[in-house]
Amino acid sequence: MAGHLRPQVARSSHSTSNTSNVTKPQQPATLAKRLLFPHLPPGSDLPPLFASPSCPPELNAEAYDFIALALRAFVNSWWTKITRYDKEFLPEVTTILTTIFRTLETRVLSTDFSPLIFSVAPALITQHYRDYRLAASKVSTSYAMGGAVPLPHLFHQLQPHVAVSAEGRIDEEYFRQAFDHILKLSLPPQDYAPEVERYIVREIILKVVVKDIIPQITQPWFIQRTILDLLGPPFDAESDKPADASPPSHTHPAHFSFHSLLVFFLSAMQSVSGIGLVLIRMYKQTLITIKLVNQPTHPIVNHRSTSGTWRTARQAMSPARDARSVSPPSSSYASAASSSISLHADTPPRNLRESSPNLFRHYAREPLTMISELFTMRERFATSAAMHTLCMICAAMTPFMDRLLTHVLYTRILSTSSILFILRLSKHTLFPNGYPGPPSIDPTPEEQTVIRQQLLRRLHEQVPTLAAPVFLGPSPERTLEEAINPLDDAACNMHLAVFILDALLLSIFPEMGVEGNGGNADLEVPERLDDDGEDWAPDMVVNRTMAMMTS
Repeated sequence: MAGHLRPQVARSSHSTSNTSNVTKPQQPATLAKRLLFPHLPPGSDLPPLFASPSCPPELNAEAYDFIALALRAFVNSWWTKITRYDKEFLPEVTTILTTIFRTLETRVLSTDFSPLIFSVAPALITQHYRDYRLAASKVSTSYAMGGAVPLPHLFHQLQPHVAVSAEGRIDEEYFRQAFDHILKLSLPPQDYAPEVERYIVREIILKVVVKDIIPQITQPWFIQRTILDLLGPPFDAESDKPADASPPSHTHPAHFSFHSLLVFFLSAMQSVSGIGLVLIRMYKQTLITIKLVNQPTHPIVNHRSTSGTWRTARQAMSPARDARSVSPPSSSYASAASSSISLHADTPPRNLRESSPNLFRHYAREPLTMISELFTMRERFATSAAMHTLCMICAAMTPFMDRLLTHVLYTRILSTSSILFILRLSKHTLFPNGYPGPPSIDPTPEEQTVIRQQLLRRLHEQVPTLAAPVFLGPSPERTLEEAINPLDDAACNMHLAVFILDALLLSIFPEMGVEGNGGNADLEVPERLDDDGEDWAPDMVVNRTMAMMTS
């Protein structure tokens, strides 16, 4: 019996192992692995796209998926018409993009965006509003030759820029040279030297940024609809439902009973306890936030470790390059990348700079000035007094406010979750079904008027009824309309977009603002920025904020 059972047991175990191997489904290869890494084994993971070890796998997968969708839609569509059998072009483009992303990553990690977000950008918006209102006041005067000179020309005289004409047209050569400089700093020498490859990549970036993105985001209806999306859904439907659904409840006189008194008492206790729990939670959250702000929460970038991580990640990509018979990058580029990362190596750490009372950035000053200019608060006594009081409180708490705003920026806005959300939203918006969706149709003038009226109504709903006359003046509708009027001209908005893009490029690539940057590469970033950091600014206010960035 045992001799007859033993083979059956062995056979059954063998059969179960076979069934387990058969029934175990093999995960299909993703689009990124099929297009970008066709030589990788089926069960292997994709190489890391970012050099930072703290990058989550979800961000790496979503970024590779976005790159694969973009290359399949915009590159593979015309490359397959040239040759159908070359499968090495997309992996080679992926390698170049990986090099660019990692170079940009090291620069972004070593850049402090607090001065850009809290000083330069609010100052640019404030100056845009002031110049627009000044130009609008001169339209029907002798300064405009009795109305012969349009508003964009008057605005261009106040904010001249070599990259923008008076009609709001962008000079492509300006950004072509800027993107070429970025490619020179990001690409290896063997990839930057071929002119055809560099020109193709540069023209693709130029077309996407200059011809597609900037003209779209500078349209007044696009800005107004974006603000509407940020404000959330309206409250009209919720406020109208109870009034329509509830029948008249005053047909019968009220009858007081012990049951109704008990229900009223318990409801009041529940409301009081709920308010108490909310206050306790707010108090605990405030204490936790204050403790986190007082500690050096923003990590100080260790440039040596970042450079080592960058090299390690490039070595992880080398097997994929070897599989495609591509030579690895030269060591000169790795040394050049490490030298570019160490631009800030000799600058004092951020927590040491903030500990000095003479080096506080006053991050709350420019946003408050921007809010005051947007809603013309200085023209009314109540709002002017409230704004001056708030400015004095923020000035007295300058060290804490600087740390608090920096903490909010790096934990709420520039966090990994927000970047992952933006990447997923961009992927679903640009490629709804895996391919580019139909081109968006601009709204008609009637639809643009409806969007503007909806924005005015939603902004008026955000202000409490009792506080609206105090903070918005006797005519809140007129104040809100004056707040969005400076964004109604696309040609004027083009100046603001170009100035903000210049400030962003100068923050990430500070050597672009220095004449003869090739010979001054050994200088420190603050020293090089002081040489030619005021040419791009439209006014002394922005010059002062740029000086704050370099302190």
